[in-house]
Amino acid sequence: MFLSPMTRWNNGRDEIGAVSADITAETNALPAKYFTDPEVHEMEKEKVFGQYWVYAGHETHIPDAGDYFTRTIGGKQIIVTRDGDGDVRAFYNVCAHRGSKMLDETPMTDPGSLSRITCPYHLWAYELDGSLQSTPKSFEEASLNPDLDDDAVSELDPEENGLMEVHTDAIGPLVFVNFEDKPSLSLAEQAGSMKTELEDLPLGEYEHARRYVSEVECNWKTFSGNYSECDHCQANHQDWVRGLELMDSELEVNDYHWVLHYKHREDVDDEMRIHPEHEAKFYYFWPNFTVNMYGTADGYGTYIIDPIDEGRFQLIADYYFRDADLSEEEEKFVQTSRQLQEEDFELVERQYEGLKSGALGQAQLGPNEHTVHKLHRLAQDAYNA
Repeated sequence: MFLSPMTRWNNGRDEIGAVSADITAETNALPAKYFTDPEVHEMEKEKVFGQYWVYAGHETHIPDAGDYFTRTIGGKQIIVTRDGDGDVRAFYNVCAHRGSKMLDETPMTDPGSLSRITCPYHLWAYELDGSLQSTPKSFEEASLNPDLDDDAVSELDPEENGLMEVHTDAIGPLVFVNFEDKPSLSLAEQAGSMKTELEDLPLGEYEHARRYVSEVECNWKTFSGNYSECDHCQANHQDWVRGLELMDSELEVNDYHWVLHYKHREDVDDEMRIHPEHEAKFYYFWPNFTVNMYGTADGYGTYIIDPIDEGRFQLIADYYFRDADLSEEEEKFVQTSRQLQEEDFELVERQYEGLKSGALGQAQLGPNEHTVHKLHRLAQDAYNA
């Protein structure tokens, strides 16, 4: 039986507890301060985005050796590139000499290309495998230093003075990075059944068609919680839910991901989707990545929920179809998806306005918000690690 938990108002009398292991227990939500406190945002850079596998980008955008894009994850700037052997690798966008940022921001959808990575400050150059390739002559001799002879200048070891590499792994064409020296979880362990399910699909055969980047005034976990349930859909996404059997849909919870299975009122032609089931499947992969397998379009979408600070995040929505030149119906589908995003933006910004007031100490979750409860539990586990 589901026992109604109690909302904790911030009146100075109620004790704010940790998230309970059971959603039916009284303290079943993450305390509100974890959505609004700047110190929590700083902690998450290491405890969340520095420990787990985080989506970096789609490898089809860098098909050739030397192709690259940059990403900033948890305040860390990285270069994602394809090396001379065809492998995708990631390095900190930081020169091994004196720490300069080397490459300007380069989005995945407009990648760059280079034969080597060169720092503009003192022209240290690196191979695509990260090893030091060359330095200017001034680093090989001491002509301007009267206290040193040239033969006292040591030769720089290419590997010891190379770029700092970041662990990479992939689910099909989806590239993930991990900043830990020795990741406590492999990507396969973190992704679980999601890895197998997505790798059974021809994701790499689809072409990038659209990208939308939006800045939203709320904490990233606020939007993540909204995206993890559909109790709000009937009231706020009325155009969309007309085609769904919400009561026949399913919320599937796994260790580090959950899946929202949406059943359609009518069967859809098999050619209208990338996967065979007559449903939409929206995967949420902890901490901040979603993959949308649509039921009424032969394509899929990816969302990155990137924190900016404690009160803002950036949503990067990418759409992939059989052909980058969308048909009229496909264009309409993308615009419908965009409408849903904008409806959600209004909802979460309203929620965040309330959270910032400080009145709420700890919320309560309903019985069908167990996916949100999972999100809150994973956040708390990361904070306590």
